[in-house]
Amino acid sequence: MLLNEYLRDRFGHKVYKVAINGGFTCPNRDGTLDSRGCIFCSGRGSGEFSCDSSVSVTDQIENGIKRIEKKLPSGEVGYIAYFQAFTNTYAPVSKLERLYMEAISDPRIEVLSVATRPDCISNEALKLLEEINKVKPVWVELGLQTIHEKSASYIRRGYKLPVYDEAVKRLSNSGIEVITHVILGLPGETHDEMLETVRYVGHSGVQGIKLQLLHVLRGTDLAVDFEKGLFECMTMEEYVSLVCDCIELLPEDIVIHRMTGDGDKSILIAPLWSGDKKRVLNALNKELKERCLI
Repeated sequence: MLLNEYLRDRFGHKVYKVAINGGFTCPNRDGTLDSRGCIFCSGRGSGEFSCDSSVSVTDQIENGIKRIEKKLPSGEVGYIAYFQAFTNTYAPVSKLERLYMEAISDPRIEVLSVATRPDCISNEALKLLEEINKVKPVWVELGLQTIHEKSASYIRRGYKLPVYDEAVKRLSNSGIEVITHVILGLPGETHDEMLETVRYVGHSGVQGIKLQLLHVLRGTDLAVDFEKGLFECMTMEEYVSLVCDCIELLPEDIVIHRMTGDGDKSILIAPLWSGDKKRVLNALNKELKERCLI
């Protein structure tokens, strides 16, 4: 099931994400595991479309909703507070509680969504998320990217696959919905290897998946390898076909939260076709319909 359909069925109206920058860092950046970040990650920690962390959560939500409302016809809508940039459980629980509670106190926020790493969910953070989940739904988005250790090492992920499995188990046992991020097109991965990752995620006990196209962004170590000619990015046609192959593998009850992604055009090096998100989504929807997947 695609996300828009799922949200309408669950909430009875359109629901939009508001990206929030909570001022977090990451063990791959603060020296705990590494200081360079994941090889694909920009200086904003995948939070290119969120505000500066100096802006309060309340103001970030207000500003985000105003931007969205400008594009909307009248009608009932709701919002997801999406803590996106860097690792959003990687802080003392006192900070987490302050930021999360400020977000859900806005009556327009219907879901708290927290992007993090499987190795950065302390028992205290899990307990906090469990308590908030009794007030408003909580989603935890885990950055897995791949199940293949050679790729995980290349991208400097910093944890082994069993750590992901354990995080999914702990979150699920706490009644929290889990969404897993997968990157399609990692250097050196074959078509079958990418499908193996998606198949694994589909049967790992999660409720949702994000299929993310590999972006090469200026200022990353991935960009250095790309400019050396060490790998090529997929064409749009290859990517569309791959995504549809992935969706065919997934159980019907898995919610597909993303089928592509649009990197910040000001720092996007490749693939440039990804900058035309409407065109990509139209191509994806066309092939999905042809395969009777939607």
